[in-house]
Amino acid sequence: MDMVHAVILAMLQGLTEFLPISSSAHLILLPLLVDWPDQGLAFDVAVHVGTLAAVVAYFAADLWRLGRDWSVSLVRRAPVGDSALAWFIIVATIPTGLAGLAVKLLAGGMLRSVLVIAVANLVFAALLWWSDAAGARRRGLADMRLRDAMLVGFAQALALIPGVSRSGVTMTAGLALGLTREAAARFSFLLAVPIIVLAGALETRELLTTPATVDWATMGAGVLVAALCAFACIHLFLRLVERVGMLPFVIYRLALGIVLLLFLV
Repeated sequence: MDMVHAVILAMLQGLTEFLPISSSAHLILLPLLVDWPDQGLAFDVAVHVGTLAAVVAYFAADLWRLGRDWSVSLVRRAPVGDSALAWFIIVATIPTGLAGLAVKLLAGGMLRSVLVIAVANLVFAALLWWSDAAGARRRGLADMRLRDAMLVGFAQALALIPGVSRSGVTMTAGLALGLTREAAARFSFLLAVPIIVLAGALETRELLTTPATVDWATMGAGVLVAALCAFACIHLFLRLVERVGMLPFVIYRLALGIVLLLFLV
């Protein structure tokens, strides 16, 4: 993979990881459609590191507060500050972690098809539109309960299907539960931290057992570009989501799904 391919794929990962349009689908589709060679596991690890760095940097103060309050709550055995939200993130991560291992062991690459991506985009675009239109959008993160976290967590597990979109399905669940658009987006972004860490750890473990040469310049470019694009994407999305809503992403996903189905005909 040359530097131009690496930069384009890293930009794609950074821009789509946190938008409700499925980064995995785009990273699978682009090389297929333009006949590029597979980017390889090492590059996947690199762009995951980049998006992780972006979300950690953007929410550094929030993550510090969550970690501090959670640790103190363990010592005091009582809720402290934002410790409940920290627990909610942990609870919501568990279903995806377990489902991810099951898919890795049982399904392999069977889900990585254009048809699956097309159908998933169409179905979950409709669900995103419904939740945004029908949701009460009155609750903030402080109003979340354990049941909400569990439901968002089970929804997040569906994102193991390419085309579903992890951020999209968690925002869909949050909106359906009555969260505001910003609250649903913030919880989705905070949930990305443990999920990206787990995914990156699995990919790194697999990479370490596979003999491969690493182009460090390409990997470095991938990390940097993915991080910068993801950071900008998070910032702009949180600033605009209450005003713009989810409709532009719904339209994009419906159009993408239809184009892919036509591509298969």
